[in-house]
Amino acid sequence: MTQQLNIVLAQLSQRVGDLAANVEAIRNVRRAHAGADLILYPEMQLIGYPPEDLVMKPALIARAERMMDELAQDTADGGPAMLVGSVMMDEGRLHNILCLLDGSKIAAIRIKHQLPNYGTFDEKRLFEPGPLPEPVEFRGVKLGLPICEDIWTPSVIDHLRQQGAELLLVPNGSPYEIDKDDLRRELVADRVRESGLPLAYLNRVGGQDEVVFDGSSFITNKDGSIAVQLPDWEEAVVATNWQRTTDGWVCNPGPVAKLDPAPADIYHAMMIGLRDYVNVNRFPGVVLGLSGGIDSALSAAVAVDALGADRVWCVMLPSRFTSQESLDDAAECARLLGCRLDNVPIEPAVQAFGQMLGDIFAGKNPDLTEENIQSRIRGVTLMAMSNKFGHMLLTTGNKSEMSVGYATIYGDMAGGYNVLKDAYKLTVFDVCRWRNVHKPRLGLGPDGPVMPDSVITKPPSAELRPDQKDADSLPPYEVLDPVLHALVEEELSVDEVAARGFDREMVARMERLLCLAEYKRRQAPPGVKLGRRNFGRDRRYPITNGFRTA
Repeated sequence: MTQQLNIVLAQLSQRVGDLAANVEAIRNVRRAHAGADLILYPEMQLIGYPPEDLVMKPALIARAERMMDELAQDTADGGPAMLVGSVMMDEGRLHNILCLLDGSKIAAIRIKHQLPNYGTFDEKRLFEPGPLPEPVEFRGVKLGLPICEDIWTPSVIDHLRQQGAELLLVPNGSPYEIDKDDLRRELVADRVRESGLPLAYLNRVGGQDEVVFDGSSFITNKDGSIAVQLPDWEEAVVATNWQRTTDGWVCNPGPVAKLDPAPADIYHAMMIGLRDYVNVNRFPGVVLGLSGGIDSALSAAVAVDALGADRVWCVMLPSRFTSQESLDDAAECARLLGCRLDNVPIEPAVQAFGQMLGDIFAGKNPDLTEENIQSRIRGVTLMAMSNKFGHMLLTTGNKSEMSVGYATIYGDMAGGYNVLKDAYKLTVFDVCRWRNVHKPRLGLGPDGPVMPDSVITKPPSAELRPDQKDADSLPPYEVLDPVLHALVEEELSVDEVAARGFDREMVARMERLLCLAEYKRRQAPPGVKLGRRNFGRDRRYPITNGFRTA
């Protein structure tokens, strides 16, 4: 009877659809840990997670099956067995699977039973669930192999326990959300307590479009203690040692990494999401408008930390309404970050548009139209630079603005990615204060402050008319953000939000603006998910919508 197991946890990034790169990463880990008994990889490591409708392509399924067979052949050398996730078509039904590769063959296949269908997940649209999984015998040990969502309810683990499972190895594709570390720990603690079995929770890392994976993998022994904790935000491959005792299997103590507290975790999420989006899509760098305001300052800082100062190109686009303070603050941000800053005044284009539209607009007073023209001139200018030099245009609007439509479609919304898309304005303030004191662990930017204090302390303004302030048309962000959080994340009615002490008329107006701006958000660039419900995969509202709660 086997008394010891050496199980490697491979916390890796993935490239969705790039099967060759994923296979090479799988093999690299196996070559480096030739003395292990078993290597566990994250969910769908072969094809990348989440694959979305890519799995509807028969060519991808056929290639994945062929490459899984090739990986199985690797194990003919008598080295480590592998647990590798992929997809499988069986009698016309597509499944999310985990394969045990051992002895030159696919020794066992287990199918995901619980398919998530909420938030960023819509697996029921793509996959058929498998039956309650049976344990897999490996070298005399009965392994429970639930896949990700399978551990979020007790049923799968309870079935595995009843069928004699001795330890649980769980591959995951669990996206980052604020406070999710605690949620995962509590979830695993519940399953361990209910089953009396130790559990290894393995997650992937890296960005994939609008979601980012933080890793943060760990092992919990049956007594509830954390035996191993892998770091967040970076790849890590750790060999863990397990022993059979009279009271069952125990993982010996191993490395315990310290995870990011808030708001360092938010900053890293934005940074890793942008880094991988830019790098995997092979952009040489990013270009963005640096206005002297807090949103563009934070976007520039995240970009420099993600990509390095030499790949970040900032552009100041002043109009006649741009203050000297904004010019000075933008210049100081660029100096502190060490990145390029160019100055391209937009007044010639503003005058040209005034002449072009003069006859048509005759007799009409200047209004929001002229303000939006300025924003759109900036968008066209930045897109021209992006087209000419290949840099991706980074937009800089925050979630508070996107919620109420305080953004110009085809203007400041024009671009390829937005790291602040899911960050409310108060979160932007918190993260800026943090970054001015702390350098992120994986950051490529400078030590010390990355923006002058005046950027954080001055009243926010779009500077599209004389003496404009955000507070002219919006409640203070200390009021607005909690209202928006209740309307968006919590889906509360106007009356329920007003019951928390907010003015009902104001809340009703914010709900109206939220609904009216849906068409803008549909045309906004992707951005990294931070909270419970981002505008994108999490929250899909109809554009034409007559329902209001007030």
